[in-house]
Amino acid sequence: MADGDDRAAYLKAKQFMLSREPAGHVAVRLLMPARLQPHILAGYAFASFTDDLCDRGTVEERTRRYAGWAEQVRTALDTGTARHPLLRAFLHTAEARELPRSWVDSYLVGAEIDLDFGGFTTEDDYQGYIDKLTWPFLMITSGLSMPGGGSQAYADSCRLLADACQRTDFLTDLAEDLRDGRLYLPTDDLEKHGVVRSDLEQGRDLPGVRSLLSATAATAHATLREATRIVAELPAEQRTLTRFVILLHDQRLRRATTMGAAVTRRPVRDNPAVCLRLLARSHRPDLTLPALRAGS
Repeated sequence: MADGDDRAAYLKAKQFMLSREPAGHVAVRLLMPARLQPHILAGYAFASFTDDLCDRGTVEERTRRYAGWAEQVRTALDTGTARHPLLRAFLHTAEARELPRSWVDSYLVGAEIDLDFGGFTTEDDYQGYIDKLTWPFLMITSGLSMPGGGSQAYADSCRLLADACQRTDFLTDLAEDLRDGRLYLPTDDLEKHGVVRSDLEQGRDLPGVRSLLSATAATAHATLREATRIVAELPAEQRTLTRFVILLHDQRLRRATTMGAAVTRRPVRDNPAVCLRLLARSHRPDLTLPALRAGS
């Protein structure tokens, strides 16, 4: 870090992540090399702060607040200076890790989707969301571990992981999203299983609801298994955290599958004891994810 202001900015980023995502903060501190920890935390703090701006308040409030923030970020990228501590830490990290600006610009544009999200109709709509928002989010956070954003092969593997993690999150957070008036499952999928939105909103335990949720989990898990290839593309010292992320999402999908239609009524929560076991398992070089079966 170049000076005292930068050190103070990195401290703010660390404190922000400790407050917002304590489990994620602990995982980074335990599983990433010390020299990379400030950069990873700075990336997540910047992206998470931006994400929060898009989620809180009325549409008008979010839109106005986000427009001001996006302008501030673009000005900072143009000038190399920023007053906001989270943005200042991210700027320093982006320069130090040679992060292509295109990923930041893509994320700023993609984040606008969540300002007034109208839902997905098709799987293509969902995949467009991954391309525009989730993939850039991953590249400006976890992608900071690779100088210059890594190779195209690495970026493609990040795209797989982004897809798997996002679909998992949409499933495990389904109850909370429905309460907030949002549905992130494509309506085509609902129709395929004979489900209407009110079935989910009212938490109905119907065969169609169970089959819809099981199919969503199976799709997410298949992508997650394919995404395990990313581990081999990372330096050995950086593989542990990525293995943990994959194992954690595998566990969440298994929990969601076991819960069945109950995921429409309450979110999937991580079990601290299980997370500790996953932390220990993430140090093992082998990473195999057995197939997901109904009720597993």
